[in-house]
Amino acid sequence: MPIESAETPITVLPPVSLPDLDGAPVDLATYFAGHPGVVIFTCNHCPYAQHIETAVGRIAREHPTTRIVAICSNDAQAHPADGVDGLREQVVRAGWEFPYLVDESQEVARTFGAVCTPDCYVFTPTGGLCYRGAIDDTRPNSGVTATGEYLIAAITAAGGGTPPPAGRPSLGCGIKWRMS
Repeated sequence: MPIESAETPITVLPPVSLPDLDGAPVDLATYFAGHPGVVIFTCNHCPYAQHIETAVGRIAREHPTTRIVAICSNDAQAHPADGVDGLREQVVRAGWEFPYLVDESQEVARTFGAVCTPDCYVFTPTGGLCYRGAIDDTRPNSGVTATGEYLIAAITAAGGGTPPPAGRPSLGCGIKWRMS
């Protein structure tokens, strides 16, 4: 059953450093410094995440001054498709050329108030939260291709353009929280 995002407890980019798929740490403040930044909580197995993944890859290529990271916070022990090997497959399938980070402790998802995959956050070059929500109105099995219109508008706004449209809350599979 899909879950919709609610209010987020953050207004600025929190201090976050997570390993990428090779184990190298990525500090978001350093990576985003001076650029609009996008954080997308996502995973490999969710049909909602799969539906938008190629659009996100395209948007990243079309907005090279925007820094994007994907974060998987799912319990990979309970959901092996969301382990590092599965995430690597997703990177290839989706054409991603940006870091995919692993939130094994799930603390980063909790800090952001992320609840589903995908769940998108856009930050200004100074680290202020500009947008939180869906990338667009499409859904899996709708017959409509993801365009990323809300994400693109938020990226433009984060870079100093007009404020983004209200958008809509993120909707997707609930984050698979560890049961211990």
